[in-house]
Amino acid sequence: MKLLFGTRHAYLDWAAATPASARAVSAFHTALRIPGNPLSPHTEGRAARDVLESARATIAALAEVKQDAVIFTGSATEANALGILGSIEALHQGGRAYTDMHVLYDAGAHSSVVGNVARVALLGVQTQAITYTNGEIDLALLPSLITENTVLVVLTAVCGETGAITPVRDVRRVLDRAHKGILLLADASQLPYIGAFQLTRLGADLLTLDAQKVGGVRGIGALIAPRRIPLAAMYEGGGQERGLRSGTPSHAHAAAFAVALQDANTNRAKFLSRALELRTLFLQQIQTLPYMEVNEGREQAPNIINISLLGRDTDYLVALLDTAGFAVSTRSSCETDAVGSRAVLVRFGDEGRARSTLRISFGPASTKQELLRCARALVHAVKFLDRTGIL
Repeated sequence: MKLLFGTRHAYLDWAAATPASARAVSAFHTALRIPGNPLSPHTEGRAARDVLESARATIAALAEVKQDAVIFTGSATEANALGILGSIEALHQGGRAYTDMHVLYDAGAHSSVVGNVARVALLGVQTQAITYTNGEIDLALLPSLITENTVLVVLTAVCGETGAITPVRDVRRVLDRAHKGILLLADASQLPYIGAFQLTRLGADLLTLDAQKVGGVRGIGALIAPRRIPLAAMYEGGGQERGLRSGTPSHAHAAAFAVALQDANTNRAKFLSRALELRTLFLQQIQTLPYMEVNEGREQAPNIINISLLGRDTDYLVALLDTAGFAVSTRSSCETDAVGSRAVLVRFGDEGRARSTLRISFGPASTKQELLRCARALVHAVKFLDRTGIL
C-alpha cells in the first residue's frame, strides 16, 4: 500500500489479520471457478465437494487427527463458541445439571472465549479464571482450582496480544493428575506460524484455528474435534459439518485455508529464526525509551512484540505511526470497547501497564527495513509526546 509522495505503508498488525498469501489466493480463485454446492449430487457439486474434502484431509493430517475431526466454521470466534457452548450443552443433554459443571478459563484469552464462558455462567455453570503469577499460568496453584465438577478448561496456545506461549501440555498433565474426563480446549489461532498444532502434541481435546491469522482468505475457521468428544449444535439447519455447524461450507475458503496452513508448516523453522532476529533488532532500536516495559512470556512467539509505554496515550501513538506509514495496534482488534489490554492486566496485574500497550506484529512477508523504520518512527513519536506533554 502506498501513501502520499510514494512512501510505502508497512503493515505490522499481523496478529489482528494476516495478508492472504499468493498461494492461498490462487487456490481460492481456482476453487471459485467450480460453481457447485458441495452437497449437490451433480458433477459440479461433486467437484466442489472434492475440493472441500481435500482441504479437510490436509488440515487433518497437519493436526494428526481423522479427517472427520475437522469442522469448518466461519472463524475462530465461532469455533471457540462451538467448542465451549457445544461441549457444555452436550453434557447437559446427557443428563448433567448446569450447576454441577465447573469451567476454568484464561481470563486474558480472546473475547470469544471470555464471552462464551460468561454465557454458560448465565445457565448456572460455575466458572473461574486461572491464576497467573509473574505473567505465567501458576501450575502449582492450578490443582487447587480444579473441583470434582470441573468439566472444561479453556486456554490460549499463543496470546494474540502479547505473544506469550501457554504451556498447554503442562496444563494437561495437571488435569490428568486431578481426575479423568476434563476436556481441554486450546485456541491455537496464533500458533501455526511458530509452532506445530498436532492435537496429541499439545495434549488438547479440542483445538481452534483461523484462516485470517495464517495467510488464508478471511471468512473461515475450524474446530478440531474428534468424534469421541461429545458436542451439541448451537443451531439447526441442513446438518452440515457432522450436524454441528449447519450452512453450506465454502470450498474455496477451505482450499485457501489448507494451503496457508501447509505453507506455515513447511516454512516454520525458517520463519522462526528470522522472526527472532527481527524481534531482537526492533527491541534493540527502542531500548532507550524511558518508562517502557516489554510484555512477554517465559516462552514467546517472536513475531508479536508487545510493549507498555507507561503514562503515554498509545491510541494517539497508533494514529501518529499510521500517518508515518506503519499499521500497528494497541490490543486485540476484537476488544474495541476495552480500556487497555485485558490480556496484559490479567498476566501482570498492573493497570498502568495495561492502559499503555502497543503491539507490533509481523509475518513471513515483513522485512527488516520495515521493522527498522518502524522502530525509528516509534522513538520519534514517543519523544514528540514526551516533549509536548501529550500523555
